[in-house]
Amino acid sequence: MSARESAIAALHSRLVTALAIRNPAPLVLRGETIPQRIAPGGIVVVRDGEAVEETPILSPLAWQIEHRAEVEITVAGATPAARNTMLDALLVDVAAAITANRTLGGTVEWAQPGSAAFEDVEFEGAAAARAAAIPVTLWFTVAGSPLA
Repeated sequence: MSARESAIAALHSRLVTALAIRNPAPLVLRGETIPQRIAPGGIVVVRDGEAVEETPILSPLAWQIEHRAEVEITVAGATPAARNTMLDALLVDVAAAITANRTLGGTVEWAQPGSAAFEDVEFEGAAAARAAAIPVTLWFTVAGSPLA
């Protein structure tokens, strides 16, 4: 498993564990399309994202990688206020889960959640849903090739 894959898997695992205590718990997925039905606790999807910067370290040869994953959160509710309240609570819980263990169990050197971008979305069978995307920057070092 590559360092990038390990980092993203650790982020996903951290969110699954941290958000499982919510009632109702959100459905936490990795790299999947959002289901047509939104779970009562919402849906959280971890996306792989992209490498932002790769910096060589020459002695010994290694690469410092800055990778930006994305955490998408989607919630449904009867009213805009209900959707906003639920989304805000999930955003706080996601940020708290990441900042409580910045190394994601030693998989990365540092994990940093960014500012959320919001949008209203329409779903089949739901009047409306509210979504947010949070960039999560992961820093880690790999020996040899940056593709390792």
